[in-house]
Amino acid sequence: MKQVILVNEALGLPRGKLAAQVAHASVASLLSTRVEAQKEWFGVGMPKVVLAVDDEETLLAFFEQAREADLPTQIIRDAGKTVVEAGTITCVGIGPSTPEQIDEITGELSLLR
Repeated sequence: MKQVILVNEALGLPRGKLAAQVAHASVASLLSTRVEAQKEWFGVGMPKVVLAVDDEETLLAFFEQAREADLPTQIIRDAGKTVVEAGTITCVGIGPSTPEQIDEITGELSLLR
């Protein structure tokens, strides 16, 4: 079991803002996951990987692919109180699910740097 968080790199978010958005995506996606899968993910140490995407359009394409594959997934839209405008899509959370299911969609992406 693992979870991935996709980050919209076009936004150039400061590290603190980025960390908060990734946390939002992790929690939101977890809450949309079956209880059995949540427990399994907890049992293996809650592995998660943060990956970079170039822009919002690409982020939304991955969201749609994950949704079509029936994976738990959530879009994170910022509240607009600090760095970006309200409604800006910052991240997408996918999983937790099996690595094979997630990698089928996100396996070619690079780690966030």
